[in-house]
Amino acid sequence: MEKPELSCLIVDALEDLKAIEIRIIDVRGQTSVTDWLVIASGTSSRHVKSLADHVVQAMKKKYGVVALGSEGTDVAEWVLVDFDSVVLHVMQPPIREFYDLERLWERRIRGREDSGEA
Repeated sequence: MEKPELSCLIVDALEDLKAIEIRIIDVRGQTSVTDWLVIASGTSSRHVKSLADHVVQAMKKKYGVVALGSEGTDVAEWVLVDFDSVVLHVMQPPIREFYDLERLWERRIRGREDSGEA
């Protein structure tokens, strides 16, 4: 399965349970950890946990894609699910606003392009 396709399948699963503000970020060449980030918000800790659990189950059941691991499900303010080439972040809005991963990666990507490293 191609990496962009996997990101889109994750987004579809998030949309099943009404995730909000879903964003896909291409980080290929910016980090050795993953190629794509999918960031989404849930409205409460229960919603965040449900979204992450649903994505893990849907990817395994529908496509045979197994998550390598997850973190944060106990508190569910920010749950990270590692699908190797795609890392999913599901957060409550205040946590997402505080850490602002979109801006962090936007700056990193823009900075590398400006310096001619991209």
